[in-house]
Amino acid sequence: MALELSVDGRKVFAATGGKAFDPALPTVVFIHGASMNRTVWSAQARYFAHRGRGVLAPDLPGHGNSEGGLLPTVGDIADWIARLMDAAGVDSAALAGHSMGSLPVLEAAARHPERIERIALLGASAPMPVAAALLGAAEANDRAAYDMVTVWGHSKRAQIGGGAAPGMWVTGGGLRLLERGGDGVLHNDMKACDDYAAGLEAAARVRCPATLILGDGDTMTPPRNAKALMESLPGARTITIEGCGHMMMSERPNETLDALIEALG
Repeated sequence: MALELSVDGRKVFAATGGKAFDPALPTVVFIHGASMNRTVWSAQARYFAHRGRGVLAPDLPGHGNSEGGLLPTVGDIADWIARLMDAAGVDSAALAGHSMGSLPVLEAAARHPERIERIALLGASAPMPVAAALLGAAEANDRAAYDMVTVWGHSKRAQIGGGAAPGMWVTGGGLRLLERGGDGVLHNDMKACDDYAAGLEAAARVRCPATLILGDGDTMTPPRNAKALMESLPGARTITIEGCGHMMMSERPNETLDALIEALG
């Protein structure tokens, strides 16, 4: 089940976890990563939607089924999240963001403290620099960029099998998802990450409960790179998923869900 909203005069497509969205319920908003879409949250969104939460897992503008131009900065996406909430009739919500999506979640909590109840940052670090080789390949729409993200984004275990769901090809599915993003999308999103320099300043202004969810085998945002962010977030908790790379929702869906349940209450 999904919901079509109008934000800035453009259609936004959001998954609702298989239940009709009710803005009167406590709401969780899930924000996907670079060149991805709402489908990365399917299992987690469904769990919360069937346990008394209103769920919005939107395709960001220019991603998936959502219209509109790509948003070039983390700040732009953070403010768009607030306008998405307005369009859905939601006064306040908990936010969860993965990878690139974790940065606008962080920024939204700093910019709109009265509207954000708690945040979960998955595969996060601040700053979040992107390798020049990856940025260059993404700008050229070179398929090598998708290969780099696929290799660096998955643990060694995931690259040789061992997925939680029998018959699922974790890395192959991840690669196809990136490819579906289309030309220019990965570069836009990666550049937004690379350009974002205000993460620690934003973290210091966050007043809601915050949890970092990290994979101990993540080579894109290694847990050591999250140390400064954790120290800047007042009272932040950290949950580390063992044997997990950056793409934790597909590599360790059950453990990721458990961490989100703990983080979002």
